[in-house]
Amino acid sequence: MRPSLVDKMKQNLIHETAARPAVRHDKKRVAAKQAINAISLVIILLLVLGNSLTKAVADAPPSAPEILDRVRLQQSQQQLDLQGQLRTGATVIPFRMTQTGPVIRYTFANPPEVLQLRLGEKGSRLDLVTENSAKKFSASRLDEKIGGTGVTYGDLALKFLYWPNAQVIGADTIRTRDCWKLRLPAPGKDAQYSSVLLWVDKESGAIMQLEGYDKTGQLAKRFEVVSAQKIGGRWFLKQMRIEELQPGTNKVLVRTYLEIKKPS
Repeated sequence: MRPSLVDKMKQNLIHETAARPAVRHDKKRVAAKQAINAISLVIILLLVLGNSLTKAVADAPPSAPEILDRVRLQQSQQQLDLQGQLRTGATVIPFRMTQTGPVIRYTFANPPEVLQLRLGEKGSRLDLVTENSAKKFSASRLDEKIGGTGVTYGDLALKFLYWPNAQVIGADTIRTRDCWKLRLPAPGKDAQYSSVLLWVDKESGAIMQLEGYDKTGQLAKRFEVVSAQKIGGRWFLKQMRIEELQPGTNKVLVRTYLEIKKPS
């Protein structure tokens, strides 16, 4: 009996000893599998984070100065000689617009005068052109309306394109065009508007819409591109609507259209 009992004890001890490494081996395999799963999860998270960061960088808007630089560049790179008109109700003011790079000239028949706008790197200058000279347009006349329309001489000067402290406040769609939306606070109290909201076409850098706010922060005037046309293989303004609004109510007081005729 005793030898067989001893033999059984030996066998049990041998089996138990032999089984222990197998358990440790299973634990090692489970631990290794868990480690692989953890590493895979980390890799996936890093890939997702990397893609998100890449998309965020790609979707990040350019700075406001960069957008305004592009607007000024778009405005100053054209060579044009076009006929147009300002139209408010029954009042029609014809004009000729010629442009050579950064110099734009407006020739009006009624009232008979020639205005020249020069777009520089640091600012714009509006001049009154006479037969023998060109002198800076009087600041006291910038708020005057041209021929009784809703467009002022100050509107032609594009001073807002050079205002500092502009901010990109979002993106928007204007007439199916993807635009950056900017807020431009006026640099001083003598500016035509206290602030301007500007919508700029992301692709072309063209101004699609502009809103001017008075000194109390109320919307005073809105400019909106209604239609465009191709001239010389390039898209150009066909019609812009300018609305002078009653502050606080947004009631349209005067509606003017700036229209450019396509050369025949």
